[in-house]
Amino acid sequence: MSIQTDPVPSRIVDPAAEGTVRARIAWRGPVLYLGTALVALVFFGLLTPSSETTRFMVATRDDMVQIAPFAVPSQATALVLSVLALGLAAWATWLTVQRRRVRTWVPLTFGGLVLLAFLVWVMAGNSNALPLTVLLTGALTLSVPLIFGALSGVLCERSGIINIAIEGQLLGGAFLAVVVASLTDNPYAGLVAAPVAGALVGLVLVMFAVRYWIDQIIVGVVLNVLVIGVTNYLFSTVLTQNPERLNSPPRLPTLPIPVLSEIPVLGPVLFKHSLVVYLMYVAVAVLQVMVFRSRWGLRMRAVGEHPKAADTVGIKVNRTRVINTVLGGAVAGLGGAALVSAGLAFTKELTSGKGYIALAAMILGRWSPKGALAAALLFGFADSLRQVLNNLGSPVPSQFLSMLPYLATIFAVAGLVGRVRPPAAEGIPYTK
Repeated sequence: MSIQTDPVPSRIVDPAAEGTVRARIAWRGPVLYLGTALVALVFFGLLTPSSETTRFMVATRDDMVQIAPFAVPSQATALVLSVLALGLAAWATWLTVQRRRVRTWVPLTFGGLVLLAFLVWVMAGNSNALPLTVLLTGALTLSVPLIFGALSGVLCERSGIINIAIEGQLLGGAFLAVVVASLTDNPYAGLVAAPVAGALVGLVLVMFAVRYWIDQIIVGVVLNVLVIGVTNYLFSTVLTQNPERLNSPPRLPTLPIPVLSEIPVLGPVLFKHSLVVYLMYVAVAVLQVMVFRSRWGLRMRAVGEHPKAADTVGIKVNRTRVINTVLGGAVAGLGGAALVSAGLAFTKELTSGKGYIALAAMILGRWSPKGALAAALLFGFADSLRQVLNNLGSPVPSQFLSMLPYLATIFAVAGLVGRVRPPAAEGIPYTK
């Protein structure tokens, strides 16, 4: 018997010689950068009157160092800022073509340049100075309810429960905070009561999701409508009959941090707020560590990614989801208290869609506390800019300014998120 061998030796493939399959270039970022930079160059730079100036104010009377308001030439400043943004966009495009990573500071710097160019253009020739400190302080204050709502979404969805009911949790928290604070004449009592309302909404959501396996998105939408209906009814029948007793909450006092609150610009923006803002700082820091650096966070993420594997190692999947959803609802309720912390009376549909914006902030932040913080600050800044420009007067129509927060939400989610992956078991009931 003869053994035949293949006369042609096996071919050894050299990856360097054959080449490798390269990933497709994602053109979304370059197109967005270049398009935005060109619009800024044309509208904010070339179309700005050359004879106008723009005035800025960066200090308050309580700062330890006083900085006088200053003016800049509108067209020249807008042109410089727009050209810098265009150069940064071109560099980001070159990095994308070379399949190199675009660092996080690139879109942040690009957005800052375009924003400054817009502010120079919109305030050109205005006799009022743009108060940057007021603008930034308002951005932080207005973003606090969004941050709490986004943190609620992170807690729920990381464990596998889709929380569309953030709007209802914010609204319920605001309602109970106003009523309790008015009855006790103590704003801190309202701050304690608000998480209870949010937790109750979260409990109903998770019970229907875990026990009856009902579609979580449908339950969340129904809960939002239910809370809106209940609070509107109670407002029309109970609160309006005795507003002095039930709908006149005291204002949470401002607690400036000594020395730090007197630093120019940063002091009033970061360290001169009520207790609810400082609670937000603590909540973001604690949750960022707990979600990604603790055993509790590891178990929560395991339940949201692979509940069967989590159950195999002894983790109670449904119990974890119940606890996290109730906790997330309580956090969102605290955001409702932040909505009325300035002593605002309760009105119908007070939240005005902020729960859905918080949901978008959570997605834009990629289901992480620090990412949710950054995204919520973006939306809060858009809302603050609307208020400041409306007060100072601007060539932008007031209707467009009212659309700013929602336009920012749409463009951010559509243009900046790209491909994101939610927790794998999100919205899927777990059964043994």
